Parts: sequence; structure tokens; C-alpha cells
Amino acid sequence: MTRRRVMLAALVCCTALASALTGCTNPDTGSSRAPNNSGNPSATRAGEPGGAPARSSGRPMTPPSAGAGSAMPSATQVPATSRCHSSELRASIGPDHPGAGQKNFAIILTNGSHRTCTVYGFPGVAFVNSTGEAVTPDPERTSGQEKRIVTLAPGASAWSALAFTNPALTGVTTVIPAAVLVTPPDETTSIRVRWTGGKVSNTGKASVPQVSPFRPGDGG
Repeated sequence: MTRRRVMLAALVCCTALASALTGCTNPDTGSSRAPNNSGNPSATRAGEPGGAPARSSGRPMTPPSAGAGSAMPSATQVPATSRCHSSELRASIGPDHPGAGQKNFAIILTNGSHRTCTVYGFPGVAFVNSTGEAVTPDPERTSGQEKRIVTLAPGASAWSALAFTNPALTGVTTVIPAAVLVTPPDETTSIRVRWTGGKVSNTGKASVPQVSPFRPGDGG
């Protein structure tokens, strides 16, 4: 092979190499990218504008959370009806329904207003004399009974059970109160009710009265 033919062959190889390198370069940006193997010269890679959606990473998508301080509605959410106030209620005490050595009364609150309101929890109860002084220890609250919101339409009632062992069976000293001061739940003003239930223990050792949470009705 002559020297001229060797130089011509080298020139052809250099030209071919330059053409191959030009095909691997983006003429607009100068950046290099993988060749398109789809057979479609207009196809683009996944995730690029106009291309197929990017492949999933395999992690589940998390929905956007509610903003800070926002509350989700609850299926058990209590309607925002305001509580009954002492000035809107009438108090009374039902007759004794004795049984198994127990004396059982109902403390009744009746809605005397023209609006619907609620009571929730226990009444405050104090046995007093004619001058309003307490003559017995405070009644205890019964345990194991669920408190519930009782909604009272005008004229409707709620009641709490007042029960104690007949003092004659326990032999404790007693007193006959003149009245009972009934304080509705979450209120500070009492309603005075005349007491006609007879003797009540004044020792706090036995035959101590107990009251239950309010429930719908009049205890009849």
C-alpha cells in the first residue's frame, strides 16, 4: 500500500468517528443523552414533556393532610345545645319506692323555659334545716353508671336516683331534714325542695344517701 493510500484511509476513519460523536450530542444544549431505542424518532423518555408518565417508585401516595387546627367531623359529635341553668329548671322529689331495705326517691329536674337545653352528670344535693344549714354529710355519687347528655325540650324532665338503706336497719342516729337543696350540673345556684321522705342518717357511717347521674324521664 502506498503512503498516499494510507493517509486517505486514515482520513476516512477520522471522518466516520466525528460523525458518530456528533450523533451522541444534543445540538441544542450540548448535553449527552441515551439513544432512543423505541424506533420512533419523535418519542421521548418517561418523565420528559410529552413523554409517558414517570414510573412509580413503589411507595404509596399519601393524600394531603388537613390544615393545622382543622377538625374532622365525628359521627358521635354532640349537638352544641347549651346546658340548662338553675333559673330555667323546676326541681321536685318523687315518692319513696322502698325495696329490699332501701329507700328510693327520684330527684327530678323539669325544663320550665321556652328553649331546649341539656343536663349532664350528677346533681348537687344537700339536706338542710329550716334555716338552710346542712344537717347531714353530703350524699355520695354512685359508681359504675355512665353519664349521658339528656336533652330537655320545654316541659321535659330528667331524673337522678336518690337511694339509701333504711336507717332503722342500721341503727344509726338520724335527723329529719326540712328541705333538700338541689343544684343542677355545672350550676352554682341551688333549688330548694321540701323534704317529706322522713329520717335520714346524719353520721356518714351507714345509710349514707347516694345519687346517680341524670337520665331521661321522671323516674316513675
